[in-house]
Order: sequence, then C-alpha cells, then structure tokens
Amino acid sequence: MYYTKDTVVYLNGKFIKATDATTDLYSQTLHYGYGAFEGIRAYNTRQGTKIFKAWEHYERLRHSCISVGIPFQYDTEELIQVTYKILSKNNLKDAYIRPLVYCSPNMQLQQPKEVYIMIAAWEWGKYLGDNLLKLCISSYQRPNPNSVKVDAKITGYYVNSILATSEAKVRSYDEALMLDMNGNVAEAPGANFFFEKDGALYTPPLGHILPGITRQTVINICRELDIPVQEKHFTPQELHHADSAFLCGTAAEVIGIESIDARPFTKNWKDSLGSIIQEAYKSQVLEKSFSHVII
Repeated sequence: MYYTKDTVVYLNGKFIKATDATTDLYSQTLHYGYGAFEGIRAYNTRQGTKIFKAWEHYERLRHSCISVGIPFQYDTEELIQVTYKILSKNNLKDAYIRPLVYCSPNMQLQQPKEVYIMIAAWEWGKYLGDNLLKLCISSYQRPNPNSVKVDAKITGYYVNSILATSEAKVRSYDEALMLDMNGNVAEAPGANFFFEKDGALYTPPLGHILPGITRQTVINICRELDIPVQEKHFTPQELHHADSAFLCGTAAEVIGIESIDARPFTKNWKDSLGSIIQEAYKSQVLEKSFSHVII
C-alpha cells in the first residue's frame, strides 16, 4: 500500500529504494516512541505539483523536536527541495508525505547524541473518506499538558490516538471525539474539531490540542469569507444544540460529521458553514480562486 520495489525514499542524506532501507533495532524511537513526524500533502494544481504549507509543516517538525529535546540540525528550505525530489523520483503529483525524525540507538532515558531523518511519499486518499462521519465521545482523554508537550507531533503520543480510534471502531463508529482533562471537547485522534451554531463556528482553543496547520487554514478562510469563528472551551453537552460540525486535518482535509453518540445534527451538510469551508479549502490547496464561494 505504501511502497513497491521501485519506491524511492530519502534516508539520511541519500535517495534509496524503500526495500533497501534499514534501521537500528535499538533506536530510542522504536523502543520509547521518542521521535517526531509530520503529515504533509502535495496536490496536482494548474501550476503543477505543489506541496501545501510545506514551510509551516517543516517548521512544526523543527518545533516538535526542539520542544522535547531531540536535536534538529536540518534546514527547512533544503528539506522542502528534497521533498519535491522525492515526489519527482516516484512520479507522484497528488501525494501524502511523511517526514520522520528518529533517534540513534540508546536504551537510556535521556536525549540522543544523533538523530536521523526519513522522508517518504505515497498516494493516499482522504484519511476518513468522503462520507459524513458518525463519531462517539471517547473514554480516552487527550494527555494532560503538564505531562507532555501537546503542541508537538511526537510519535509516542499517537498510542493515545490508536486507542481512541480502535475503541470507536469496536463500537461501530467511524471515529472518536476526545475530551481534555477538564471534560471539555479537545479533538479527534488525528484531526481538529469545529462546530456551527447560529451562523458562527467554534473550535477548542490551543493548550490541550495539537495546533493543526489545517485548523489554522480553516480559521484564515473564515476571516476571508467573513464567517465568525471563535476559539472557546465547550462541553459535549453543548454540542446537543449545535447545527453542524466537521473535522479538519492534513490527512482528513475537511470532512463533515453526521452525528455524535448517535445524535444527528439538524442542519443538512450541504447547507452548513462546514460545506462552504470544505469547498474553499479544496480551492485553496488546488490554487484556485474561491471567490465563487458565497455565504
């Protein structure tokens, strides 16, 4: 699914076949989840293949590493150029891109002396599909921000996400919606959350969630289209009176929500603000004007 015998990856300064890539079994990243990664998308636009928000993603990778003490000596512009080469070498125009910074062999619980980087790309559709989602409130909370750096995209943190999504699937839902330590809505395991009420959008504030690059793009689109948007804390009970809701993330893009805990939203998705955002986001990543989007 992710690679073939012809797939090329970037590994520690070299372009090699994915089937020839190796790693050390004593890496801190493998044993302790001490590594950082990004999820990036490239789109086949009218101006050719373009990586969406490449600079922002690689700068967040830098921030993630530095915030948890992982050395990061890579130049953002060089990483962007390497990524375009990966796309070219694999003949990819629409692609999902995965950079991973992982640590050297070290069985001690301290910062590594060396780190390595891998960049791979593959064709991948929308992570959560195209259909409206049925969500459930998860029994798993997002981590306490006093225990981890919640604004960093760290490999080990995603055990929390796997548990939440797996639980939701067992319960016959499409995805989970996770709360923070105070019982307020936080985010989905791999996407940020917005809901609509009385002509405005609301989303949880930073502090207990990953500062999604797609989330910020949605906020910027709202400002351009004069859609009121507010960052605030809210409980799951407040969602009972919401008109509609959606998730957003690089892998998921913008995807509408049908219901939460089997309680459907009252507004038809096509009439919702989320649908307008979805269309505007699609236009932006494809470098098309979204002036045709009318509120």
